[in-house]
Amino acid sequence: MLKPESRPAKLQYLTNNFRVLVDGDYVTCAGTGARIPLEELRYWSAARQEAYATAEAATAALAPR
Repeated sequence: MLKPESRPAKLQYLTNNFRVLVDGDYVTCAGTGARIPLEELRYWSAARQEAYATAEAATAALAPR
């Protein structure tokens, strides 16, 4: 659970990992706007440099339009 004084992190999303560029506690889901604690981050796109809160949010964001 995030604390009120939590700070956003800046990450570089790699294919199988991510690198922290600016220390923080969370990133924001590109699909839903939800805050994702770094320890719970499981889904992202290296090509788009975006994080997703859930598999469903990732699927929706990456689906062809």
